[in-house]
Amino acid sequence: MSDEVAAARADGYRPGVGVMLLDREGRVFVGRRIDVAGENWQMPQGGIDKGETPREAARRELREEVGTDRAEFLAETKGWLSYDVPQPVAARLWRGRYRGQRQKWFAMRFTGSDGDIDLRTHHPEFDAWKWVASAELPDLIVPFKRQLYRDLLREFAGVIGPG
Repeated sequence: MSDEVAAARADGYRPGVGVMLLDREGRVFVGRRIDVAGENWQMPQGGIDKGETPREAARRELREEVGTDRAEFLAETKGWLSYDVPQPVAARLWRGRYRGQRQKWFAMRFTGSDGDIDLRTHHPEFDAWKWVASAELPDLIVPFKRQLYRDLLREFAGVIGPG
């Protein structure tokens, strides 16, 4: 286990990764969560499995949530980004084990075609998807993740472009 993953757990955070998947025009992939009512969109993200590097976890999460890993790595966050989850959500998701998530994020360029995206995975997390301008991201995400998304937009501005 890496020092960063161990530190996240010690601080009460679930260690994970996230992927900002960009199409050729610089738009960002978002999926609508299947387990929450309403229009709850987010970028692919998930936990790090035992023995996995963050980069390996990011590629696996793409396969599990988007149905493809046809993408090339462009950048990763310099550090780990955290967010706290409202207590009722944390209790439902992790039985109170974690107070939020600490994540390493990766910007990746999608190298496939829209037909390669298949949300009907083994354990689907999204029931719809779309490409959006990066500036729309903070308005699409649940309020407790907005600051993290703003931080990502700043950190990945050089690879996103004007989107």
